[in-house]
Amino acid sequence: MSPTGGFAGVLGWPLTFTLSPAIHNAALRIRGIDWVYLAFPVPPARLSDAVAGLRALGAMGASVTMPHKEIVLEHLDDLSGDARAIGSVNTIQRVGDRLIGHNTDVDGFAEFLQGDAGLDVAGRTVTILGAGGAARAVVRAVSDLGAVEITIAARDEIKAGSLAPLAGAGRFRAVGVGGIPDACSDSDLIVNCTPLGMDGEDAAPGAAFAAGQAVVDLVYWPPQTPLLARARAGGAQAWGGLGMLVRQAAASFTIWTGQDPPLETMSAVALHALRARAKQSQ
Repeated sequence: MSPTGGFAGVLGWPLTFTLSPAIHNAALRIRGIDWVYLAFPVPPARLSDAVAGLRALGAMGASVTMPHKEIVLEHLDDLSGDARAIGSVNTIQRVGDRLIGHNTDVDGFAEFLQGDAGLDVAGRTVTILGAGGAARAVVRAVSDLGAVEITIAARDEIKAGSLAPLAGAGRFRAVGVGGIPDACSDSDLIVNCTPLGMDGEDAAPGAAFAAGQAVVDLVYWPPQTPLLARARAGGAQAWGGLGMLVRQAAASFTIWTGQDPPLETMSAVALHALRARAKQSQ
């Protein structure tokens, strides 16, 4: 029997634009589940209150996005193995009166790389921009897929270095923002895990890109960030963050509902919503 009358939502800040409600509400309708999925803009100082609200109101679950993926751990009752190992949560599941943290970003990114982008990172070198929750998941994913060298480039070099245990047997190095150009030029795959690009910023200033490289920007709005534009101009293959967004959302849907996600519907709705936003912005 399908659960009825429930709700879930996404916790993030500032959440000026999110596709998650469109994606999940479409999936819920297709599967005949009488829930609603909402956007909850939650400033960092109110995260504890927001999680308490999920408990008090009986939310079925929640998505967690920037900048809450790491700090939310301390407000939950338990963590899945992946979430505990990575130190990052993007999905909250209610089990009885307990809130359990999961991480679907690892599998979501791996499925995007292999299924959508058709990239094989085994034996490849990877540079990851950022050292937050999304970066932690991407490090784990590319390590599991066989990357031989992983470089983390971030403003906080110490925090970047703290991701080393997630790199497994591959070589690992951490650099500051000044090391971004060299790190990018030395890598087969570059992944932006920061919000830089949402408002026209360049996530990799000074970096040059060439044919044979692949660039993934987890920012999905705007569809063409400065990083993606320069990567494509240099001849690199480049993808925005829409594919990973849908893949991790599909995994979260299964955790909450116990049902298979309607992946094609979720992808189509996400693309339609993104194109509609682009038309409104013209």
